[in-house]
Amino acid sequence: MIAMAALLLSGQPKFRALVLYENGGHHIAFSMRAKVWLDELAAKGNFALDYIHSPDPIDTDYLKRYKLFIQLDYPPYGWKPAAVTAFEDYIENGKGGWIGLHHASLLGEFDGFPMWEWFSKFMGGIRWKDYIATFARANVQVEDKKHPIMRGVPAKFPVMTEEWYTWDKNPRPNVHVIASVDENSYEPDSKVKMGDHPVVWSNPNVKARNVYIFMGHSPDLFDNEAYKNLLRNAILWASSE
Repeated sequence: MIAMAALLLSGQPKFRALVLYENGGHHIAFSMRAKVWLDELAAKGNFALDYIHSPDPIDTDYLKRYKLFIQLDYPPYGWKPAAVTAFEDYIENGKGGWIGLHHASLLGEFDGFPMWEWFSKFMGGIRWKDYIATFARANVQVEDKKHPIMRGVPAKFPVMTEEWYTWDKNPRPNVHVIASVDENSYEPDSKVKMGDHPVVWSNPNVKARNVYIFMGHSPDLFDNEAYKNLLRNAILWASSE
């Protein structure tokens, strides 16, 4: 408590987080809304945020500054070798926490790049298969109500506009599933389904505190109190020791 009081009096942030997002494309509205919300959260919580639009600057020394890595809107391909090596070390050796949204599970061969095999394993051994291109409303069901990121989050909550990716296999055998989407609640209905469809999970096989939250396409998520609570909790949990 004394150390924390001294930190607050010194004006130093409790921790620093790195936020990676593409500064363009059709997800930019989500990212811009998220940035406003994150900046407000950081000001209230006395932590600092640095934003980058490409993983190119990342190497081992660069990541030493950060207690948390937020992959807000960036896919796991096209990273330079130094960034790949640094990120894998950061996660495997618990040098900081990680939160990945939406595009972090866009795993496969895209834009001429091969699939990042390590990242696929980290995400549960999955490969991207399909998505609901026209979007659908659906209900997210919390499975692990005792997980810290679900504190104060309703057992079921709606997400109004989402693409609902599917993958070639279910990540469940390889990860800890925290929430899933009820595919029977899709509005409008869609044939793009998995049956059992996890959307929030953590990989307990690495040292870093980590959580993947699939939902991260539409800016209207920041009108959703359940989603904001989930993301706020995830930031606090993943950044802690």
